[in-house]
Amino acid sequence: MDKISFLILSFCMLSGFEFTEAAPNGSLVTHLPGFTGSVFPSKHYSGYVSIGEKNLFYYLVVSERSPGKDPVVLWLNGGPGCSSFDGFVYEHGPFNLQEGNPKGTLPTLHLNPYSWSKVSNIIYLDSPVGVGFSYSRKTSAYTTGDLETAADTHAFLLKWFDLYPEFVSNPFYIAGESYAGIYVPTLASEVVKGIKVGAKPTINFKGYMVGNGVTDPVFDGNALVPFAHGMALISDDIFQAVEAACGGDYSNPSQMCFENLEDVYVAISGLNIYDILEPCYHDPTSKGNASLPDSFQQLGVTSRPLAVRTRMFGRAWPFRAPVKDGIVPLWPQLAQSNKNHVPCVNDEVATIWLNDATVRKAIHAEPENVSGPWVLCTDRINYYHDAGSMIPYHKKLTAGGYRALIFSGDHDMCVPYTGSQAWTKSLGYKTVSPWRSWTSSGQISGYLQGYDHDLTFLTIKGAGHTVPEYKPMEALEFYRRWLDQKPI
Repeated sequence: MDKISFLILSFCMLSGFEFTEAAPNGSLVTHLPGFTGSVFPSKHYSGYVSIGEKNLFYYLVVSERSPGKDPVVLWLNGGPGCSSFDGFVYEHGPFNLQEGNPKGTLPTLHLNPYSWSKVSNIIYLDSPVGVGFSYSRKTSAYTTGDLETAADTHAFLLKWFDLYPEFVSNPFYIAGESYAGIYVPTLASEVVKGIKVGAKPTINFKGYMVGNGVTDPVFDGNALVPFAHGMALISDDIFQAVEAACGGDYSNPSQMCFENLEDVYVAISGLNIYDILEPCYHDPTSKGNASLPDSFQQLGVTSRPLAVRTRMFGRAWPFRAPVKDGIVPLWPQLAQSNKNHVPCVNDEVATIWLNDATVRKAIHAEPENVSGPWVLCTDRINYYHDAGSMIPYHKKLTAGGYRALIFSGDHDMCVPYTGSQAWTKSLGYKTVSPWRSWTSSGQISGYLQGYDHDLTFLTIKGAGHTVPEYKPMEALEFYRRWLDQKPI
């Protein structure tokens, strides 16, 4: 080989072009309807991986920095029932989508300067089956739960790394938000078990991230009242009355506690639960007496004066849910009146784009008559919470040497930071970095506390439930530093 040829080959390898050679035929995304640029900043791949009768859809965005060295991160949105294209479209994907002109037409895609693909290879996975573009021809597959979902996603990963062997040696992380507070640690546990029994290929698993994640019924159930009081959403009188009636435990309320908690929920019922600083989107087609999120109804609040969209995902711990054999069924009772809606959230741009036939063809998603229409959060799955509290999972994973970043937008009322702060502290680890601020672009962007076993709790100042949506620059900054194992 002559010197010039050698230099060209070396450049290609360093640039990451050789990392796409093993990709499955037909998986390369060559164009996206609505994109205004001439070329993507990095290569994109998408398609299905079949696990028995289940067809799981993924979208891979290759790192713009160093594909062969940068971590591979699996991203999972929550629900249960929400598509990870929520993260792709609205949070940290490679594009920002602008509403079509005229309204209702195909959106325009512009490059996102704060995409997480700037520093990582990232896989967006629609999971469990029945969510987003993932589907099965057997509708019985749409009845599932935490443990089966974790097993299916682990099986997906093993097959995915077989399809993309060039990424097997990269550091691998699992990340997600909201109900992915359940998905992430249960999947991480399955991955670790697989490594121990010699599952092939061997996944180079290093750790995980959870944002505003559902974790434990007691810690999550006790998070809201202190948050509401600290944010001046309820008065001292209401707070003191609730404290006296409930004794500080709101997760399993007595009748007296229940009655006092109603005052809390009436006070906060008109707010955007995902970010108390943001206005609440009102669906003009809904009625003023629209049904409330499930956890509001569980507390006896049966109406509100505002016509808002009516599904609350993430707060997956109904105060009085029916329990059978120790398993809490999260669906279908949530699905009965919610009609695929998320309260205060306008998801029209994603819905229009992802249901366009040319877009689905471009990303290798099955047409609507096969996989069904894309919705942000579906009601076609029957989902059971059968994994219990995540505290033992976190304890075992962090004690086993796996890194963990637990982050919270500090203005999220759906899964408030107060619960995440409390449960991370409850693990009993030694504090190695006392509470301090962290900065981005010279400004305080939040606070963190570091523990031994490489566990970090971090807040993002002014962010809501979906942190990168509200604070994209700050989110990319802590994400980059943590993945690069540099101080935040």
